[in-house]
Amino acid sequence: MLISEMAVPGAYRIDPEPLSDSRGHFFESVRVSSLLAESGWELTVRQVNFSVSHRNTLRGVHGTRVPPGQAKFVTCVRGRALDIAIDIRVGSPTFGHHDVTYQSAESGTAVYLPDGIGHAFLALTDDTCMSYLCSQEYEPGTMIDIDALDPDLALPWNLREPPIRSAKDAAAPTLAQAAAAGLLPAYEQCHRAPPLLDGLR
Repeated sequence: MLISEMAVPGAYRIDPEPLSDSRGHFFESVRVSSLLAESGWELTVRQVNFSVSHRNTLRGVHGTRVPPGQAKFVTCVRGRALDIAIDIRVGSPTFGHHDVTYQSAESGTAVYLPDGIGHAFLALTDDTCMSYLCSQEYEPGTMIDIDALDPDLALPWNLREPPIRSAKDAAAPTLAQAAAAGLLPAYEQCHRAPPLLDGLR
């Protein structure tokens, strides 16, 4: 697999290298040792979620307060999605910046999002299913919601019609409003030395 850091520092894109034969193909979605060697972070899974969406459904921007935090390994297992990672770490040099990944069941491309990185996606097909491997179990009251249509974020959804959104997502504050309300994690909370690097000191 090819693991590369995204334009949002700390987030990584994972592109599998499939092996094909007469039966079809096989690929590794993630190898923990490879992700650890590339990013310095070990993937720990304490909860697995799936979402199934109609075409033109827009989910997010979602994040988790720190603590407890919740790193995510997100991949599309059916259909296609336009997936966006957003830096929501107050004080980060790239605060408010984003990076786009097109995900599909065929490509197997995934993203690894550490604490402080918001996540949103637009379903490009009906019955799009996204898989989330989460580092922490969900704790009520810790989710961060930001308006995915925040004009200051200017996320490139390229919408041709109003998206399908939950009432909660549609009512979410802008990034600036969330920051002013003290809802976002600080860069220093999230940008700590990874465990691998700690061991080398």
